[in-house]
Amino acid sequence: PNARGGSPQPKDPKSMLARRDPHGLWPLFAAFVLAGGLSFYALALARANHSPVALWLANGALIGWLLQRPLAQAWPVLVSALLGFVAAKVSLGDSLLETMLLVPFQALETVIVSESIRRRFPQITQDTRFIDLARVGVISALVGSGLCALGLMCILHLWSQVGVLMALNTQFRAHFVGMVIAGSASLVFTLHLRRVPAGRIWPLVRDLILLVAITAGVCVEPRVPLVFLVYLPLLWLVYRHRFAGMVIGMAIIALGVSLATTVGVGPFNLVVGVTPAFRIVMGQVFIGITCFVALPVALVLAEQDRLRKQMQESELRYRMLADYSGDLVMRIRPNGDRMYVSPSVKDLLGWEVEDFHKPRPDLIHPDDRERIAAEVVKLRMEGGTTNATYRLQHKDGHYLWIEAFARLVPSPDGDDTMDIIYTGRDVTERVRIEQALLESQGQLRTVTDNVPAVIARIDMNERYTYVNRYVEQVSGEIPSEIIGRSVREVRGSGLYERLKPYLDRAYDGESVIFEYAAEYRGKPLHFQCHYVPDRDARGKVRGVYALTTEITHIKNAERELLRLAHQDMLTGLANRRYFSERVSIFLMQAQQRNAMVLLALVDIDNFKAINDTYGHAVGDVVLAEVGQCLQKLVREGEMVARLGGDEFVVLCNDIGSLKQAKAFVQSLWERLHITIDAGVAKVTVNMSVGAAICKNELSDDALMKLADDALYKAKEAGRDTYRYLTHGLGNGDGGGGSSGSNGANGHQDIKLGQAR
Repeated sequence: PNARGGSPQPKDPKSMLARRDPHGLWPLFAAFVLAGGLSFYALALARANHSPVALWLANGALIGWLLQRPLAQAWPVLVSALLGFVAAKVSLGDSLLETMLLVPFQALETVIVSESIRRRFPQITQDTRFIDLARVGVISALVGSGLCALGLMCILHLWSQVGVLMALNTQFRAHFVGMVIAGSASLVFTLHLRRVPAGRIWPLVRDLILLVAITAGVCVEPRVPLVFLVYLPLLWLVYRHRFAGMVIGMAIIALGVSLATTVGVGPFNLVVGVTPAFRIVMGQVFIGITCFVALPVALVLAEQDRLRKQMQESELRYRMLADYSGDLVMRIRPNGDRMYVSPSVKDLLGWEVEDFHKPRPDLIHPDDRERIAAEVVKLRMEGGTTNATYRLQHKDGHYLWIEAFARLVPSPDGDDTMDIIYTGRDVTERVRIEQALLESQGQLRTVTDNVPAVIARIDMNERYTYVNRYVEQVSGEIPSEIIGRSVREVRGSGLYERLKPYLDRAYDGESVIFEYAAEYRGKPLHFQCHYVPDRDARGKVRGVYALTTEITHIKNAERELLRLAHQDMLTGLANRRYFSERVSIFLMQAQQRNAMVLLALVDIDNFKAINDTYGHAVGDVVLAEVGQCLQKLVREGEMVARLGGDEFVVLCNDIGSLKQAKAFVQSLWERLHITIDAGVAKVTVNMSVGAAICKNELSDDALMKLADDALYKAKEAGRDTYRYLTHGLGNGDGGGGSSGSNGANGHQDIKLGQAR
């Protein structure tokens, strides 16, 4: 238990290491020892044999270490490694100043390679493309080794008087080959070997021991050049252990060949008459050739493993999706056999996977079989993809609607055939909803097409998107020919200009009702239109619904009712009600023009005797003929009305003078002496006329009273005569009158229904 009484905490190796090394000194010490030891080995070996350095491994050994942490955190490790290099040089007797001048170039090479790899591959994993990694590593090693060799060349030439080309040549080869081998080994060790399972360690160790034995044998053989024998165990390592085997094997061969060549043994010492430096060059060339023999094989195998792993993972993901998906997934061969059927067939259709390995066209609904067979033939012939919705029988006997997607793909069996990848899902509920929606739409269309009104929708561009069939009865136009056309095109420019203001109000969100008249098929028609904005879910207007109803019959009925309300049924003249409504207007118009007004009351003399003698039918004929005669005697704009019984009235407001008014009254009286042929008898009609003539403000009641007084005077004078009274006309005010002839000379003959 810990100090707080809790349970023991698990031991973490990293935390234990941190407790042993709280200041992080272990990596610094390891870098110092590694870089210093490799530098000391290379320099001491070369100086002991008076030859150039064959293989510079110190810089490459740091690559894997530096890639594990950002450069800002890797500086302490890099500085420790450079201090190890300085210690190695100083311990061999080199000048401290010369050594310090070489340090920046050693660091430059390491930083260039590590940072180039880090920028291209921030994280190196098993899925990393090692071909790309090798390309970046080799190119950066060439650049880094070249820059480092140039710097070292300058210092060695100035300090030790070494030849320029000699210094550049030896330094570049040693650094480049060492960087490739040591850098690769460092990467493999830090990123790969620590994750190798224990079961694979011993085969790797066994194969490495074989390579070490063969390398040692060919390097100490003083008589026959057998160096090519290292290729067999190296390629075996590459084949069995891929990149890790290649890197470690190359490190063993490089160390063995460089060591043997430097100490003067091995196959390259069989060449007679050459300098030790040339033997070092041959060893370096051999090591480089060995790298370029093994590296492509290792990279190809690593890429093959990576692709195989990706394919396996992809296949696993696909199989998981297919096996656990609710959709039915199948791979169908050209003969119809199913090479794969997903287990979802059990949940979807109730059948076992084995039941679907053979074609089952019998499960397709009879009404859909021919269509689906045609789709399959088309897919086989044209390729690509297709989709279809059809009914498939469940094991229980009922049918489900299946939406199927199919694609023609090359068969993975490698027999140059094409398979169908089929995916089907249950859309029964969706199809039922769609069918219900279609049925509802059909019902709605039936209703709208038979509503006695034109129903249309107009979009924001003033184009029709829907019109019901009732428009054919109104205008004779076919709905399909209206869809897509603008309101101006369909209704014409003239009518469009009248509709445009109401349409704009509807687009602004206002519901508008208005009436208008138009002519269709040569007939004038009246319409009532209702514009209703069509709004989306957010309330934005996206169009207008138009409901247009023909109201011609209503307008005709209104006019007929108005006529019946204002017209005398027997004579066809205006009735008392209409006369009462119009008389005040006549007076106002006369006052505005300062004109005379004449109102004449006409009464049939002894009309009761006519009814009593000949009957009411003849009396009605007499009234009708008198009304027609009066209508013919007045001009346009003058008014004739039947006030009731046998009493008529004539109203004029365009009389030029009193003389003209008197002449009109006399003419009216004279021309009303008529004989009417009523069929059963000829009836002679006489009239009494009383006229009022005025030219000032006078109410309609006062005017009627004045005319009534004049009529009373005419009847008092013995009937069959006329009298008139004036008002506001100077000397004629309140008196006047004239008698008419009562003789036969004043009569006109009129037959029933015929005037002449």
